[in-house]
Amino acid sequence: MTTNDVPEGTAALIYNARGQYLLHLRDNIPGICDPGTWSFIGGNRDSDDETPEEAIRRELLEEAELAIPDLRVFGVLPAHDLDRSKGMITIFHGQWDGDAHALPLTEGIMLHWFDADTTKRLVMASYARTAIDRREASLE
Repeated sequence: MTTNDVPEGTAALIYNARGQYLLHLRDNIPGICDPGTWSFIGGNRDSDDETPEEAIRRELLEEAELAIPDLRVFGVLPAHDLDRSKGMITIFHGQWDGDAHALPLTEGIMLHWFDADTTKRLVMASYARTAIDRREASLE
């Protein structure tokens, strides 16, 4: 598989030892993906030469000065609902136990930790909802 065949989008499913999820409240402005929703930190690859892992590590650093040493692939999901024509997104996951409010956020409104039950009441990007549901099911 070449990097041209790999999804352009990336996102990080980050959880802590308490089982909470780090979510990013996106700006509510026209022209961005999933405006005004809770989602994961992430973004697109800058070029076909950048791997998804390189892209997500870059995005985490750029958006929140965050490095997750044990980051690994969780799966590939449709970026918008089940409409594959809108693209796919590579989801990475890893644990981090820091203070979300202390991170220097450069995009979006805020970062916050939520337990799995609370995420069910949030307006979320569909891939983020699916990823959390799948991780929770794998823990049962």
